[in-house]
Amino acid sequence: MNPSPNLFLVGPTGAGKTSIGQRLAAHYGLPFVDLDVEIEARCGVTIADIFEREGEIGFRARECAHLNEFSLREGIVLATGAGAVLDPVNRQALTSRGTVLMLGVSVEEQLARLEHDTVRPIIAGPDRLGRLKALAEHRNYLYEDIADLIFHGRHESVDDAVPRAIALLDRHWKRS
Repeated sequence: MNPSPNLFLVGPTGAGKTSIGQRLAAHYGLPFVDLDVEIEARCGVTIADIFEREGEIGFRARECAHLNEFSLREGIVLATGAGAVLDPVNRQALTSRGTVLMLGVSVEEQLARLEHDTVRPIIAGPDRLGRLKALAEHRNYLYEDIADLIFHGRHESVDDAVPRAIALLDRHWKRS
């Protein structure tokens, strides 16, 4: 793992990238950036609207541009969208510009955490469990491939998960 002032969070939808990322940023005294929130703020519409108007291809192009911009910053915690790892350019940017922490979570835990979610277009539809399984099969190896560290979630609260994540990072993250 190369020394890096940046921490990039990757993982599936519902893994806790935003909630854990915000607390990690506060702990380390770094600004926190949620890539999806930034995309929405700059576009003036929701991600669901972008998907509806431009399709997934249009959204992924925006995501790639924003990820490139934010990953060039020095000293941030960046929570990526779950699908950001699909683009090889994004994977290269993440691995070369920061320490990548994968937040792992089981499909069953994802389903429980996302039970009331109505805003994520990628998991919309009647067979949410089937969709989550398909996404895990297609993406988990990409998360693992670029991860410097893997943090496996347990059936626990964010309050319980964050100290474990900090302990892992303190042992391995070489900040420059």
